[in-house]
Amino acid sequence: MSLPPEKASELKRLIQQQLVKMDVHGRIREVLAETIREELAPEHQQLSTEDLIKALRQRGIIDDVMKELKFVTDVNEKERTSAPKPSTHFVDREPPVLKKTNIDPTRRYLYLQVLGGKAFLEHLQEPEPLPGQICSTFTLCLHFRNQRFRSKPVPCACEPDFRDGFLLEVHKDSLGDGSKMVDATTMLSICDPVHMVLIKTDTFGETTLVASYFLEWRSVLAAENGITNIAVELLGVGTESKVSVGVLNIRLEMYPQLNKTLSPEITNTQFTLERQKTAERERLFLVYAKQWWREYLQIRPTHNTRLVKIFAQDENGVNRPVCSYIRPLRAGRLLDTPRQAARFVSVLGYERAPVIGGGGGKQEQWCTLLAFICRNKGDCEDHANLLCSLLLGYGLEAFVCVGTKAKGVPHTWVMTCGTNGTITFWESLTGHRYIHRPISPDDPPLVEQPKPLYPYRTIGCIFNHQKFFGNCQPSDAVEVCVFDLHDESKWKPMSGEAIKSVCSPGTASSVPPFPPLCASIVDAAVSSNEIELQLRILVSEHRKDLGLSTLWDDHLSYLLSPALAAYELERTTGISAGNEEFQDAVRRAVPDGHTFKGFPIHFVYRNARRAFATCLRSPFCEEIICCRGDQVRLAVRVRVFTYPESACAVWIMFACKYRSVL
Repeated sequence: MSLPPEKASELKRLIQQQLVKMDVHGRIREVLAETIREELAPEHQQLSTEDLIKALRQRGIIDDVMKELKFVTDVNEKERTSAPKPSTHFVDREPPVLKKTNIDPTRRYLYLQVLGGKAFLEHLQEPEPLPGQICSTFTLCLHFRNQRFRSKPVPCACEPDFRDGFLLEVHKDSLGDGSKMVDATTMLSICDPVHMVLIKTDTFGETTLVASYFLEWRSVLAAENGITNIAVELLGVGTESKVSVGVLNIRLEMYPQLNKTLSPEITNTQFTLERQKTAERERLFLVYAKQWWREYLQIRPTHNTRLVKIFAQDENGVNRPVCSYIRPLRAGRLLDTPRQAARFVSVLGYERAPVIGGGGGKQEQWCTLLAFICRNKGDCEDHANLLCSLLLGYGLEAFVCVGTKAKGVPHTWVMTCGTNGTITFWESLTGHRYIHRPISPDDPPLVEQPKPLYPYRTIGCIFNHQKFFGNCQPSDAVEVCVFDLHDESKWKPMSGEAIKSVCSPGTASSVPPFPPLCASIVDAAVSSNEIELQLRILVSEHRKDLGLSTLWDDHLSYLLSPALAAYELERTTGISAGNEEFQDAVRRAVPDGHTFKGFPIHFVYRNARRAFATCLRSPFCEEIICCRGDQVRLAVRVRVFTYPESACAVWIMFACKYRSVL
């Protein structure tokens, strides 16, 4: 293989650099002197090249040089010349090759390494997982200044083997000059913490929030050599927020190294000042909120029973103003419309905050956004807060409503106010939308009143990131409420300045910044195929237990696809389309004298066995799966629709056709 002259000279230069680096010339001189002294007779002082190479090879010097000279193929060159991937979906079983990150020398980075965990005592008795065995895992999720990271899953253990490094760009989305290298003094004014969330995933894929921690990283600015090691004690969440769950060993390092480090006195003084400033703001807001509440109760004594929520506890048991849980959130290219955003929020799992013990009481826990989306499930308040934030990002005037639904169960939902006065309720758990038309209780009995379709009964207050209103109308029933927010006789407002003092982004307050949404890592086609294959096996085994044979009709299975796509489109947009073509195709596929039955069902998880067990509880679905008759043919089609944060809407349709015998 011939090389161009410039490549040949470059290769020679690289080899020469490596030889100098290893001091090969010095080692050759030593071998030469030794060989002459030991192996040649005094009268014969001539040494051939072959003798010298043989001596070098015997001493392993040539092997050492060849080991050090590693020729690395350019990854980009390889990608350009490789053949295009086939259109069919295959899962790459090869482990991904870790590529080195290019560090921009003009920017400042914080390198955060997690060097293992200890004292996770809940997993003290956890047996060592066997190779290939599925086990529960820990995953660490990080957010810092609009950057998100996720560690590799590690098996749950008393001392989990976390070995991960994260390169955090310090002035990403900074307010200052983005092209200027930030110094230690400037970084000291960046009060954003590193938010760390620890998630446990069990063997069935169910996720649990283990801990949520805000890491103060600026101690590294006063560390010698710009490196510091910290033992971070993680506390539990909810009712266990005072209980230690484990310790993470963390190493922080600045890149490039700081020319001048700060003294610990300066950093500690800055932290103390920030804490005092935040505490004073929160104290003043608390004084104002108490005064506002006293005034609200003086309007009408019955206001004491209304659901007016000014503060809510987060996963760490910290009381925060409810307005701080909302912030306009833009989804970038991940979601296109407000209705698509509502669909995305509705497919995130719903789970009430866990309570230890009985009594039926509702545990108070409003999660921060990172904890909610990393866990991929949460309570109705978490869904409503996220949906309101997304709708505000789309430029709508949106509020979270706090009230009750049937049987007085506390509930939160979202409301938008149109410029023409139209009030729309959005149910964050289902994505349904309802237009609100108030009933006028003063109208004569013969006047026809609108019938409310929404499930909400009472409303106590509404809020977003800038406003808070308490409902002071004679009745808090939603159906008679008038949403004229400018009328202070109907809605008592809070001071916008007071809310801004504790809830506005950029202040050194205790409000965590919002993370950006991440694209889905789920391959919809692969996931659909896997679930469908598993369901076919489960159906065949179930029928075999009943003494029935199973014959699959692949063509009929394929024909079910348009129906599943139409169902998802209807859930997202409220528009039904394509039903005529689906019905026509089924009629053609089912011969005369045969009967067709179909059963669609929707899930927000991808566990085939769990979905199948749920399907069997429906008598309609069981009738199809356990169908008996002449010329029975079964069909099943699965369609996974992916959304940001790897949330999924999973549609499954079981169908059968058989000859009707009377």
